[in-house]
Amino acid sequence: MAFKKNNSSINKNLTVDAIVPAYNEEESVAQVINVIKELDYIDNVIVVNDGSSDNTEAVATDAGAKVITHQTNKGKGAAIKTGVNVSDADVVAFIDGDIKNLSSKKVDCFIRPILEGNADITKTKFARESGRVTELTAKPLLNFFFPEVDYEQPLSGQFAAKRSILKKMEFEEDYGVDVGIVLDAEVRGIKIFEVDIGEIKHDMSPLSDLHEMANEVVRSIIIRAMTYGRVAMIDTLGNYIRMSILGLSLIILGLFLLFFVPPVPFQLSLLIGVFGLILAVIYLVKLIINSIRLFKRENNRNFAKSFIKMHLPIIFVFFVLVIMISTFMSAATIGDNGQISIEATSRNIVIFGQGSENHIAVRGPYIVDNAIENESHLIHMPYHALQTLQMSYGDTIIIQNESYSINKTIGNEADTLRLPSNSRSDLGVRVDDVISNSRIPNVFYGSKVIHSVRMANTSTLDYDITEYYIVAYKSRNASSFDIYIDDELITSSSAIFKENESYALNVNDEYIGEFKSEDISGNNSINFTYDDHKIELIGKSDTLSVRNAVGSDDGIFLNFILTEREYLDNSNNTTDTGSIDDRQ
Repeated sequence: MAFKKNNSSINKNLTVDAIVPAYNEEESVAQVINVIKELDYIDNVIVVNDGSSDNTEAVATDAGAKVITHQTNKGKGAAIKTGVNVSDADVVAFIDGDIKNLSSKKVDCFIRPILEGNADITKTKFARESGRVTELTAKPLLNFFFPEVDYEQPLSGQFAAKRSILKKMEFEEDYGVDVGIVLDAEVRGIKIFEVDIGEIKHDMSPLSDLHEMANEVVRSIIIRAMTYGRVAMIDTLGNYIRMSILGLSLIILGLFLLFFVPPVPFQLSLLIGVFGLILAVIYLVKLIINSIRLFKRENNRNFAKSFIKMHLPIIFVFFVLVIMISTFMSAATIGDNGQISIEATSRNIVIFGQGSENHIAVRGPYIVDNAIENESHLIHMPYHALQTLQMSYGDTIIIQNESYSINKTIGNEADTLRLPSNSRSDLGVRVDDVISNSRIPNVFYGSKVIHSVRMANTSTLDYDITEYYIVAYKSRNASSFDIYIDDELITSSSAIFKENESYALNVNDEYIGEFKSEDISGNNSINFTYDDHKIELIGKSDTLSVRNAVGSDDGIFLNFILTEREYLDNSNNTTDTGSIDDRQ
């Protein structure tokens, strides 16, 4: 009597054939055929006798199966291919001929999902005593090359499929056929369903047969790994991924050292970061080019899933780098003169733009300490803090009506800011305070600076120029300008000029005139004369500055001391021309 089950949900227009590959299965093949025939929707049972030397052919014929015989043993895959070619059904099911406890219920379990439209291919999983090739060979290789393929029993010999799909596949001729079909289907995005059919009992294969089977399974997986680009992904692309991650990691390390590890020289930090950048760019370009080639060849959802899994580490590292750079950029200040200042936390990287001799520097943080004994009116200031305040060594700063001379730091105290007690109290800082570079103008905000400009003398004059300005709370929009004496360029400077406010100039302590902010904006020039000498200020581009120029209501902005060289006593002509560090 045929096995009956609720058939209301199946597509009755689909025809089904069962194919039984058999090699010397005379003892069990008849029972398998009879069980299959219990299913009333099975149209034909096709036994492919693969060169058996026993009575398999006769037994199968007597049991009512259609028998196709290979004259020689060609292998399980060849038998399956023959069955697919002989059948003209819509769905074909493949069932081993040596199963001892097969039931029609087990067979129906893995055919029905296709008939109900829930799968294109079904494969079985079941409890059995063997499985050594699966656990020791197939699964490790699949995990390595095809991590998206996750079946409990990828080598199951019992499966069903739409014949139209199988006709498009290349079958292995041996035991690699099962895993080959699974991999071909997975990579092509074909819907596969794994069905649990319970316990299966069949003959245990001897170790020699398992060795041959393992070789065939390994070959099948490796061939498909090469065909679908998985070897390239593990080898070539894997190398590109590793080297790209190394490059991105070096960039992160360089940035971290640059901003957060002051003892490491910033030149070394930059070298590490730049080397990492070069490495990352080279291998990311190679990775992208080869990845595009693979996608063009195998563009489907399952391949993309596996591809993303393999590329996840580099995606994560790149994401971390983007966040890190974004954090730094959020702390960046860009001046109109091309200077870029980036202060992520404590250390401040400053990139200089147009016409600067120094292109990059790392500033801060600075540690506050006591003044040296008997130096109650000296401030030892780190050079980079001096640059941020746009001062020079030897300048005078007036804090709450007390004057202090600015000196260099002592010995190896490159980032130590030594302040006398009174100045610390007036500035609101304490010993051991750590001040970031961006806060230096905040700390000295409102202090008056008397800044001396010392350059090489002109051909006929010795001169000193003194600028007077108030430290602003932070860098603001300012005007840059050149100072000429008798048509010779003396120096360049910058300052913040308020609208409608006047700024006075003195020569040899005599008032010679004043100007307003609009007079020096753009490329405007302002001319003053003193005796036979011409002093000219020529406006340049806008910039950023912490110098609030002292207005004429509060004093003078520029004071020139001019001395004719012909009246100098040569024996006493010891004018200090200063060093490059003294230049503004």
